[in-house]
Amino acid sequence: QVQFVESGGGLVQPGGSLRLSCVSSGSMFSIAARGWYRQAPGKQRELVARMTGGGSRNYADSVKGRFTISRDNTKNTVYLQMNSLKPEDTAAYYCNTGGPPFGPWGPGTQVTVSS
Repeated sequence: QVQFVESGGGLVQPGGSLRLSCVSSGSMFSIAARGWYRQAPGKQRELVARMTGGGSRNYADSVKGRFTISRDNTKNTVYLQMNSLKPEDTAAYYCNTGGPPFGPWGPGTQVTVSS
């Protein structure tokens, strides 16, 4: 069963940048869609960015123009470059498949945007 391990979160000031990484196990990574999700306290988990095996990307309206999803199929890794961070981006970030069915959720990585 595919598993996901996220890293790269931290505390950053508004306007700053972070790059998240997610390593996933399992075969057929190169053709599988992957997504980054986030969950803020008291809110539902939401899709932030998604990338298909063919390279198509889509983003939540709230992050368009600021976040970029990419992947390295040789490393079974998907990245999320986050620029111009805002306090409302504060959340735990997770990666998983690009949509249902989902694999087990990893531990996530916390992103806190605060001055």
